[in-house]
Amino acid sequence: MEETTASEALIPLFKLDRLLNQDQAGRRITLLGSIDDKPALLTAERAAFPSDVKALEAFHQCLCNVKNLGTNDIYYWYLACASQGEDSPPELKLNLIHPCTEKHIRKYSPQGVRMVTETPEIYENRVRPYIIKQREEGRLDWVYNVLEGRKEQKDIIYRDPGQDGAKDEAFILAPDLNWDRKTLTSMHLLAIVERRDIWSLRDLKQTHITWLKHMRDKILEATVKKYPDVDKDQVKLYMHYQPTFYHLHIHVVHVMLEPTSTQAIGKAFGLENLISQLEAMAGGPEAGTADLSLTYILGEAHDLWTQVFQPLKGAVEG
Repeated sequence: MEETTASEALIPLFKLDRLLNQDQAGRRITLLGSIDDKPALLTAERAAFPSDVKALEAFHQCLCNVKNLGTNDIYYWYLACASQGEDSPPELKLNLIHPCTEKHIRKYSPQGVRMVTETPEIYENRVRPYIIKQREEGRLDWVYNVLEGRKEQKDIIYRDPGQDGAKDEAFILAPDLNWDRKTLTSMHLLAIVERRDIWSLRDLKQTHITWLKHMRDKILEATVKKYPDVDKDQVKLYMHYQPTFYHLHIHVVHVMLEPTSTQAIGKAFGLENLISQLEAMAGGPEAGTADLSLTYILGEAHDLWTQVFQPLKGAVEG
């Protein structure tokens, strides 16, 4: 007991010299300081959230100093703290989806994943009709709100009119709603194209190479201009397949952003590699990624797994 008490007494004696390191979004920090004039390192990490219902209810009830960062369609995001006091600094980033759909619930629920190979035939006959259906269900309202100037205009970092004012090459650059907009090593931006006829990387062709290179260059220039402490070679550009929404967009992240499944092989396709692949393809200007077989990850709750790839697997194995 005496040893425990003595150990606990060390923490209040810690005198801060400087912040030595912090990970994505500041969930873990390492401080350099001293105790009794001797150098000391103190690492602090936020504890895991509770999982029982009563504890979660108590957690929700103690949220305070909630500040709205933005609202678009059914999506809301905030900063908040879980301790009382007007001067308490924000310690939580909150995202709210209201009203949420069954698809949202499946997406955020634990699920297994599968590797699938999508041939050009499967894409054309099974996947593309699915994409068309998703687009017809109004799932892109929040995107059009931004592009048409109704929402999030103050958050737009850069708006590109396209080469020589070509409207079908225009795009915007803005923070992703999951970024706290402060921690540069967890920087996450989205470049969203204005044209509506390119839904995913599957629609890219050799004729788009010059445009893709233009976007790459302008995105990097705008990012380092907005965030001078970030260099171009600290920025990673990629697209998802399957994407969360079917309107072409590019993820722009800091290379130190902690890798998650969204950056994994089979989910994230690097922009430079996509450009190189298009350049190397035979077949002329209309040749594109729709002509390739793509292997990628799908969650077992995803409609494409349950409606397309699981039945195809059963047919092969049967």
